[in-house]
Amino acid sequence: MADRVCVGTIAGAFGVRGEVRLKSFCAEPTDIAAYGPLTTEDGARHFEITLTRPVKSGFAARLSGVATKEAADALRGTRLYAPRAALPSLPDDEFYHADLIGLTALDTGGATLGKVAAVLNHGAGDLLELRGAGLKGSALVPFTRAVVPTVDLATGRVIIDPPEGLFD
Repeated sequence: MADRVCVGTIAGAFGVRGEVRLKSFCAEPTDIAAYGPLTTEDGARHFEITLTRPVKSGFAARLSGVATKEAADALRGTRLYAPRAALPSLPDDEFYHADLIGLTALDTGGATLGKVAAVLNHGAGDLLELRGAGLKGSALVPFTRAVVPTVDLATGRVIIDPPEGLFD
């Protein structure tokens, strides 16, 4: 999966002519059509994407090989992946969510807090979901420069300066 990045998901059929409702995870949502062909998670299917119009929470789109409402409905929940080489390079202080998952989280004293299990965004900014042996369930950490001052992809770790009481 390191050579591919999830750029969107199919939310279901749109209309009766084989269009799908597409949610884009790209910083510029319309760019999802430029990174193709996009593949499914297992790599078994490839789709060329044509955005037809914006709709609530995404786009109506045509996918190559999908011509009926039933075929579009069958793809509901399918995540779409782009080759990493097709994506733009990022500045030093920006990261693809896929690159953060699996990194070891350390506090500023070097103690292991857990591993990054997911990167979530519920509208107020990105959160790192940490899981580990010392945690009861999981912990959500704001992904800001103040709380996560260091992201070192080369060594596979993030340094976290947690707000008071977060890990108590």
